[in-house]
Amino acid sequence: MKMRKIFVLIGILLFTSILVNAQYNIHWRKIRHEVSLGAGSTNFLGELGGANTIGSHFVKDFDFTSSRWVIQAGYGYKLAEQWAVKGNVLFGRLYGNDALTEEFHRNSRNLHFRAPFVDVAATIDFSIIKERYGHRYDLRRIKGKRNLPNFYIYTGIAGTWFNPKAQFTDGNWYALQPLGTEGQGYIPTREKYSRVRFTIPVGLGLNYIIDRNFGVGFEYGVRFTLTDYIDDVSNTYVDPSIFADPMAAYFSSGTAAADWPGVGPGQQRGQNEYNDAFMFLTIKATYKLRPRAPGMPKF
Repeated sequence: MKMRKIFVLIGILLFTSILVNAQYNIHWRKIRHEVSLGAGSTNFLGELGGANTIGSHFVKDFDFTSSRWVIQAGYGYKLAEQWAVKGNVLFGRLYGNDALTEEFHRNSRNLHFRAPFVDVAATIDFSIIKERYGHRYDLRRIKGKRNLPNFYIYTGIAGTWFNPKAQFTDGNWYALQPLGTEGQGYIPTREKYSRVRFTIPVGLGLNYIIDRNFGVGFEYGVRFTLTDYIDDVSNTYVDPSIFADPMAAYFSSGTAAADWPGVGPGQQRGQNEYNDAFMFLTIKATYKLRPRAPGMPKF
């Protein structure tokens, strides 16, 4: 008799556990849609500016003083409990200045730029830690299951518009691409670059659930661009006399230090072995778009 009661009790517990887990497994379908908004900073990884060493590729060349602002907005849709597709838009500014590095050759080159940019990405996210809801509000003194944050990684494809500019002696900033500062449009083998290019996005993020709809978190991402001209620098110096516009001649080589012998036709101006990249870190808020309850008015 006692054994029968024990088996019945075990059966009830197992059934309850399966039912609860099933409810958690289907709950993600009710929170498939998510919108987000964030803000933070960007940092350019390319020829201009950088760390106090010889130019290096990627994060080793990080320079905190060149960080600039970025705004982020996104929409996500869950395909499964751990998989989601997202659309994401970044709007911000990139910056680099050789005057900020102590590396001799880069500092002597003394070029600078800033570039507003818009990046539109389509990504697929994988949740390493699946988000889980506990109580409606995650209060410390209430017993039971706690909310779990969503920790995810992502990749995809993106398109980036950028417009590098530099400051002239009159104090105004001028777009560099139309000037052809490396002889684009003047030398037959050098065509003007496009200011819209494909980009490969990779990154990770975390979203902590505050209640049933709202969450806060962060996102760190890197954009590997398919261009080396975000800073308008990639190749070699050209003879300034080929330019009809004195502003083009100035931005081509006139800003270099007068006592540095590295300026001259055919001498290295940039490094075209690697394309440019940039990274960003944002703090963001998320909101779950839940389906309308049956019987609710549509207005």
